[in-house]
Amino acid sequence: MKKSELVFVPSPGVGHLVPAVEIAKLMVKRDDRLSITVLVMKRPPLDTKINRYIESVSPSISDHIQFVDLPNDEKTSSGINFLSSFIESQKPHVKNAVFKLVQSGSSSESPQLAGFVVGMFCTTMIDVANEFGVPSYIFFASSAAALSLMLYMQALNDEKNVDTTEFKDSDAEFMLPGIVNPVPAKVLPSVVFNKDWHPIYFGNARRFKEAEGIMVNTYVELESQVINAFSDGKTPPLYPIGPILNLKGDGHDVGSAETNKNKDIMEWLDDQPPSSVVFLCFGSMGSFSEEQLKEIASALEQSGYRFLWSVRQPPPKGKMGFPTDYANPEEAVPTGFLDRTAGIGKVIGWAPQVAILAHPAIGGFVSHCGWNSILESLWFGVPIAAWPLFSEQQLNAFEMMIELGLATEIKMDYRKDFRAENEVIVSADIIEKGIMSVMEQDSEVRKKVKAMSEMGKKALLDGGSSHSILGRLIEDMMNNLK
Repeated sequence: MKKSELVFVPSPGVGHLVPAVEIAKLMVKRDDRLSITVLVMKRPPLDTKINRYIESVSPSISDHIQFVDLPNDEKTSSGINFLSSFIESQKPHVKNAVFKLVQSGSSSESPQLAGFVVGMFCTTMIDVANEFGVPSYIFFASSAAALSLMLYMQALNDEKNVDTTEFKDSDAEFMLPGIVNPVPAKVLPSVVFNKDWHPIYFGNARRFKEAEGIMVNTYVELESQVINAFSDGKTPPLYPIGPILNLKGDGHDVGSAETNKNKDIMEWLDDQPPSSVVFLCFGSMGSFSEEQLKEIASALEQSGYRFLWSVRQPPPKGKMGFPTDYANPEEAVPTGFLDRTAGIGKVIGWAPQVAILAHPAIGGFVSHCGWNSILESLWFGVPIAAWPLFSEQQLNAFEMMIELGLATEIKMDYRKDFRAENEVIVSADIIEKGIMSVMEQDSEVRKKVKAMSEMGKKALLDGGSSHSILGRLIEDMMNNLK
């Protein structure tokens, strides 16, 4: 039995690192011939939570997995293409780290380098894999629908010479492979409309076809038609191996202050009736202006539902950055709101999302529709009211609502720019309508979400779709050594 070493190069940021590590854990547990080295890129502001996450996960991780921190010697850049220039600057460090790995394992009993698994924005690392003469696999952290759209738009741009920026604010619709309903331009990612982002978006999509396979964080039961559309031989084999979830948190809650805050949240939820609380949380990049917070507060008050609301402070206007916690989140909401909603509502800062969604008191989730959040809500059987903000979240909302009937709507085509310079205000009436819909106890959406929750869990069990596909992926990787 030949032992094999895989090198994982996740895209920067804890949101990409966590699912990559979860896949690594599944793979080494499944096949003890495998060892995995995870090369970790750190670049402010994307690395704020990475150290805490690695510290939290290291004690329980298999000795078949090791982390290697890559040096960061690039000068801080604030340009729109900072991500791609940073990743490109890491290629020599990746090459050096893998060279050391190969040299240290040069004995006959050491694992043989079997391939690279690179993040969806790290396709430039295929060059390094080629230098070592091993295949590359892409880990696509979003949905199969987002992958379909990415390749479709890249083909329009490259093969038909279509300027995709012209679709902005248009009524155009697109028939994507595997998607039954026409996809309106208003739910396309902002990168499609902005030429400055095309080198990242189209540049990575072009190189997907060079990979030996594409691992996607989804499952057949959730996106069957889209997955089947990839079997035409025009792309590398697709391996839907999800849902890949970290059900223990990402390390944010390390420390006594965070532990006490979490304890307070969970004790409050313990006092609420089953499925009675609507949870509002908008991801690591989600925050709103004071004017929008007033509309959300008004909607919650008008709805009469119990609520748990994560409120984050936006970065300074005109600057890119992550939201932070208010010194006192209660000061961010309108005066008198907490007094009027005392006993039925709680306003918090950062939220331990997985623990909250797992709590039986949660009945609905007002979410930004990040793919990880969608998979978590489905896992716990909690329906979503879709309020997308950035990236591919509008497409995710469209797929969940229109294509699959697994979500209700706040505003499917809402979008923010990263510098928060042009914020559209969603009215209290629209938000209230979405809350009332997602909290409806006997709705078809809730029934479908509960059924999909069971299917997602079965997919990972022995004999399930994702379990079987992961086994096939490992065998395909091993066969490349022969």
